[in-house]
Amino acid sequence: MSEQHQDSLVGIETPTEITTSDTDYNAEKTQPTEDILNVLNALKQTTAQNEAPSEWHVLREKLREHPHDPEGWNKLVDLAEARGDIEQIKQTYEALLEVYPNTSSAQIAHLNHFLSPGLFPYAEELFRRFLRSSPLVDLWKFYLTYVRRVNTSPASREAVSKAYEFALSRIGQDKDSGEIWSDYIQFLKVGETTTTWEEQQKMDSLRKVYHRAVQIPLENVERLWSELETFENSLNKITAKKFMSDLSPSYMQARTVLRQLQRHLGPLFPPPPASSSARPHLYLPPTPTFNAAERALVGSWKTYLKWEENNPLEFEDKDKATLISRIQGVYRKAVIRMRFYAEIWFLIVCRYMAFVWTNSMGKTEEALNILKSGMEANPTSFLLHFAYCELQESRKEHAEVTATFDKFLDALRAELDELENRVNSANSSFTSDASGRTAGTVSNNSSFATQASDEKPPKVKELSDRRQEYGVVWIMYIRFARRALDLKTFRAVFAKARRDRWTPWEVYEAAALMEYHCNKDGGTGVASRIFEKGLETYGDEIEFVLRYLGFLISVNDENNARALFERVITTFGPERARPLWERWARYEYQYGDLEAAQKLEKRIAEVYPSDPPIKRFAQRHTYLGTDAIAARDLGFSMAARHPAASASTSSIEKRTDSLLSLSSASHMPANQSSTKRASSPDYKRREDSVRPDFGPPAKRQRPSSPPPREHRERWEGHPRKRFGSPAGWERERDRELQHVKKDREDDKASTLPAVISWFVGQLPNPGSFDGPVFRTDDLMMLLRNAVIPSATRRATPPPPPPPPVAASRTDASSNLRTGGGRPPPDYGPYQGPGGGTRGGRRY
Repeated sequence: MSEQHQDSLVGIETPTEITTSDTDYNAEKTQPTEDILNVLNALKQTTAQNEAPSEWHVLREKLREHPHDPEGWNKLVDLAEARGDIEQIKQTYEALLEVYPNTSSAQIAHLNHFLSPGLFPYAEELFRRFLRSSPLVDLWKFYLTYVRRVNTSPASREAVSKAYEFALSRIGQDKDSGEIWSDYIQFLKVGETTTTWEEQQKMDSLRKVYHRAVQIPLENVERLWSELETFENSLNKITAKKFMSDLSPSYMQARTVLRQLQRHLGPLFPPPPASSSARPHLYLPPTPTFNAAERALVGSWKTYLKWEENNPLEFEDKDKATLISRIQGVYRKAVIRMRFYAEIWFLIVCRYMAFVWTNSMGKTEEALNILKSGMEANPTSFLLHFAYCELQESRKEHAEVTATFDKFLDALRAELDELENRVNSANSSFTSDASGRTAGTVSNNSSFATQASDEKPPKVKELSDRRQEYGVVWIMYIRFARRALDLKTFRAVFAKARRDRWTPWEVYEAAALMEYHCNKDGGTGVASRIFEKGLETYGDEIEFVLRYLGFLISVNDENNARALFERVITTFGPERARPLWERWARYEYQYGDLEAAQKLEKRIAEVYPSDPPIKRFAQRHTYLGTDAIAARDLGFSMAARHPAASASTSSIEKRTDSLLSLSSASHMPANQSSTKRASSPDYKRREDSVRPDFGPPAKRQRPSSPPPREHRERWEGHPRKRFGSPAGWERERDRELQHVKKDREDDKASTLPAVISWFVGQLPNPGSFDGPVFRTDDLMMLLRNAVIPSATRRATPPPPPPPPVAASRTDASSNLRTGGGRPPPDYGPYQGPGGGTRGGRRY
């Protein structure tokens, strides 16, 4: 500012100075009061607050809530770079790399903004951060380019050479590092020398680098081998032959491994998608959905890691450090690419501990660091947190285990709260209607469904599953506290779990059983009190009540078990209460008296009137799944012993029944032989005459039956799935009635011409037939495909008189053999039930 301008400003009095110097000055006319100034400032702040946030800020807030959004992060980077604000660009990349660390494409894009001469210090600080744990070749290439850019003088060649050696020691075994090897060789070649000794040193350095490179499966290993051959021949052809002969096996091994490596890495590193902007697309690992493609990808990574661990390059013991370095680089690349797959992290930790032989070398800390990084990437991973806690417990780091469990529970609790909010918001439109419909529907005699709705989470399938998983963490926490510390600490942890609204009933059961088994002094009483406390909260959970009842029975506390049963049985509906009835019935059958068992069966019959009486009777005489009544008296074991034969017999009898019932209505010759088949079957009459005294009337007994296990479950039910389902006998009866109805409908729909009916009537009785065995399916197919001349073309002559039985059989056999050029049926010897290709369906 010029002096003249300053002088002009000095001569101007401010409003405050005017006010203080002139006592007759009226401030209200010429100067705003303090209230007016405050109002103006408030208006300015309100205007600033009312300004709509930019698209960048909106997207940034969205990514704070849901950070695992690769497309969102790419868009945020585009918005920041389009604006050109260096601070906003820095904030964007720092936030991105916090969610996706070691992402080389993002790191390189971040560094590109700080390669101006004035920003080199910040760029070097970023290099120090990024290169410390990066196994990715493209970032190291970028680093070497920067080093060569800032070190251009001849005096700095030593620094460039050290940078190359440092880079190759970290990523020199990577197949994509061939370009770095080539650049390093070219850098050494162009070095100036002034003496013969310096020239010899240069040649030795080149030879060492070449010899190291051609033994690695690099993408350009063949070109490097050719260059090495030219280089050696230019120096000395005699020594060249020796050097090349010594290196040839290693080079051939490297070429072979390169081909295998390319096959392994092809599906693991697909080409990146095309970028929608001038900036290259940032590859950010997506969160897993565990579809078929992702499961195949995980399998490919497992295969590749195992292949690398098998030492395909056949390193010797003296090169063990090189092998370990190569394996560690592969592990790091795997967890970068598959960041959100806990299985890969766990697999790497297990193999790291087993492969590197590390306990004596202090490598346990490195395994713990891998687990920590995996837990940061997957804060709700059960696999990684449990593995980390066990590893720390083995090192007696109990405080770290406690902190890990607490942090893990906090993460899962936040996940449950978020899921509950989503469920509630999705159901908000139906809340008023549902509350109106469900008002007053709670039973008055339910003494356990009295909790307020805000104390108990809603019952949704996904939420219930997550809650059970959450309970597993509490149970593991309680186990750790009991075995690593003492019962007092275990009880303190359980007390924390009781105060948690998300704690499921399984935690109460686990704590009660732990008291019973581990507390030898009064553990049974403490366990019973824990169950009673859980009953106050989970009295409407049928499975918890069942577990409590089973516990009382197992400790032989009959009085409390009977009291519990009578107390809770009326609080559930008939379908939900079925497992309680069956559990108590098994106890009465095994350890009660006959009068008590019969009284209980009477009560059950009143609740379930459709259950057949034989079901309860058979259950009373069953032990450890052995049901002799079903197996021997009801024939289930025999039916299961010959299922194919039973099915075949059923099919044959049904078709025979249909044919003969039709043939009885046709005109038959009067002089029919006594050996002919009867006009109507008699097996139906036999079945109807031997009708059991239970089950539905007029029920047709089907020959085929399910395996014995299904029949046992028909009475006992599946241990977990039978509770809410109808009785097994009802299901079997409905199935049988449906089959019978279907068979009768099939019989009614079967119609045959009179000639065929007459032909069937001429067939001998099965007991007197001693000729070749026919396949009924082939025979019927042949008759169905037979070409019968139409009656409109020519008159059909009357059928000839019936020939003798033997002749008729011979003519029929010859006609079947030559009918229409079709392949003849199998007339081989009878092979018994199941012996033929048709499952033994022969007669």
